[in-house]
Amino acid sequence: MSSSFGNRLIAARKMAGLSLQGLADQLEGIISRQALHKYEQNLTYPNSQTLIALSRALSVPVDFFFTEPEVTVELSGIDFRKRKRLPAAAEEAIKEQCIEILGRYLSLEKMTREEKPLHAFVYPHLVQNVEDAENAAEQLRVEWGLGQDPIPNVVAMLEENGYKVVEVTADKDFDGMKAFAGAVRVIVVNRSFDICRIRFTALHELAHHVLSFPDDMEEKEMEKLCHAFAGAVLLPGEQAREAMNEQRFHFYLPELILLKEYWGISIAAMFARAKNLGIINDYVYAKLNQGYRARHYHLDEPGKFPGEEKAHRFNQLLYKALAEEIITLQQAASLRNITVGELRNDLDQLA
Repeated sequence: MSSSFGNRLIAARKMAGLSLQGLADQLEGIISRQALHKYEQNLTYPNSQTLIALSRALSVPVDFFFTEPEVTVELSGIDFRKRKRLPAAAEEAIKEQCIEILGRYLSLEKMTREEKPLHAFVYPHLVQNVEDAENAAEQLRVEWGLGQDPIPNVVAMLEENGYKVVEVTADKDFDGMKAFAGAVRVIVVNRSFDICRIRFTALHELAHHVLSFPDDMEEKEMEKLCHAFAGAVLLPGEQAREAMNEQRFHFYLPELILLKEYWGISIAAMFARAKNLGIINDYVYAKLNQGYRARHYHLDEPGKFPGEEKAHRFNQLLYKALAEEIITLQQAASLRNITVGELRNDLDQLA
């Protein structure tokens, strides 16, 4: 059995957010904590039945324990957007999922020689206020050729410009994360949220990659300006003013839903957008948010953006590599982190 088995078991356990004792409890006494420790240290190895039990408990295929990505990933410059109550184990699980997914993604790019170059955008000035954030968003739209229309798929747009967007399913106390994997720029989003939240979060994390702030700026103010940037990228100023007009005191829900479904920006973010543009004042902003929360829209906001937010590039590369016989079915299954049988069920070869 491979000496890497222990490392892969550790990775799978951390991705699941489990301690050694937590995994032992999950296995309901089939394997003791002490035995698991020995497996992770490569002192002993499990039999086939134990491997299957570990696979099920950790929600990974058995092959996961014996296959390491060709590219080793180390994260740096990590910047979490989370609530204080997010447990340390959950934070570690997100990092480990990110490392695992990126390792497979970068390995596939290496196999296919299809590394995506970064279309770098760096705003050349310090962002000190909302106006600066607005200007940065306008410049991004120009440099990336986004025009003034709604962005159909923010995640796909980021991929097209060389960012690696990692999708994880995590506790709702986690919003997003920005990091580097060597020279690769990484954005992590939480699939537990709705589409508008994912779009906004992805652009908020982009702001952390492309904007610079004064050294003495407080984190709370920095986060506010990243919010302003994300909202301005989703709904440009000129279009927002045209849609909402100047000096508003009232909004009706059907109007807000129409704007949400067209631009892919939440109603809550629209209120902030209107305040930043001077369409509403601080008093109206506070009253709108008060009414919003009183109706529990912060828990279940009405309206649904009809688009999707999915990272497509990895699967496109994988299917292309399979079709061109650059990789085998076994390699493809390993890169997808599923069994060969599951991959066969997904495929429908036409010729």
